[in-house]
Amino acid sequence: MDDPPCNLALKNLCETFVEEKHRKMDPKEAAEESLTILQEKLKVFNDVKTKCDQAAEHIEVQTQNTERRIKEQFKKLHQFLQEEEEARITALREEEEQKSHMMKEKIEGLNREISTISNTIGAIEEELRAEHVSSLKNYKATVERVRLTLQDPQLVSGALIDQAKHLGNLAFRVWDKMKHIVSYTPVILDPNTAFPSYTLSDDLTSATHGDKQQLPDNPERFDFYGHIMGSEGFNSGTHSWDVQVGDNADWTVGVLAESHQRKGRNGGPCWRIDLDEDGEYRAESFSGSITLLSVNQKPWRIRVQLDWNRGELSFSDPDTNTHLHTFTHTFTERLFPYIYNDDDTVPLKMLPRTISVNT
Repeated sequence: MDDPPCNLALKNLCETFVEEKHRKMDPKEAAEESLTILQEKLKVFNDVKTKCDQAAEHIEVQTQNTERRIKEQFKKLHQFLQEEEEARITALREEEEQKSHMMKEKIEGLNREISTISNTIGAIEEELRAEHVSSLKNYKATVERVRLTLQDPQLVSGALIDQAKHLGNLAFRVWDKMKHIVSYTPVILDPNTAFPSYTLSDDLTSATHGDKQQLPDNPERFDFYGHIMGSEGFNSGTHSWDVQVGDNADWTVGVLAESHQRKGRNGGPCWRIDLDEDGEYRAESFSGSITLLSVNQKPWRIRVQLDWNRGELSFSDPDTNTHLHTFTHTFTERLFPYIYNDDDTVPLKMLPRTISVNT
């Protein structure tokens, strides 16, 4: 694409100025200046290449670690499904054994009664052929007794395998039961944004402060403030998440704007509450800071509730149902959850949410 006229004019003006400057300079001085410029340019390219080399190596490490964690997660799921399959096949076999035994006893009883009736029929037929009238009177009484003793047989209700019980909504019922072994966490931490001193849990929900690591200085990563962001930002709707701060003595929980600078001290729009190293709770934003007098006891969890459309960001202690602070602001850009942890012993953890199934 061609440069706009104003940019082209500025470019020509700069080139003219440089050429004029070089014409007035001693040739040696001009060459030395050009050499310095090129050396600085080479240094910039080498620095960027070094960072790209580090990123390439880290991509391999990330891939290996991610693959290992994926396999571990699916191994748990496979084990659960295998155990569920075995349990349901066992239940089917138990029903089969119970109903087969019941049917076997029923058939054996019928065989005994059939044998009795058949023997009686055979004896009567034999007497009829012999035409012993006196004996026929006796057999008449025997037949009457057998008729009264043996009730007509009935088929057994519910004798067949209850296939509906075993197969009906099978996948759904297994999935519903799976709620007890899986969890859903509304905010997942993004390791590519993490200050290099953080160690994240395998499920990316917990961050522990420690020694600084050798990590790529990618554009997304904070290099001055010890922040780590959530992987997903919000630019509409209502959102809520809980952060376990526990006994952590120096933490920050809040949101920051997408335009927040990741490099250096400049920072940018953010809204947060924190506990500093002096034991003071504060609510802070780019427009000011206040001490939170509403904190009467040390919270174990912090609940963050964002209503982007109404411009409200609230913090509370869900264990005591205590409101801590609410920011009001007309949000204009995407907001990302973030945390800061300067305690080497206690991690900050994004907590899972209870899963409900509506049918």
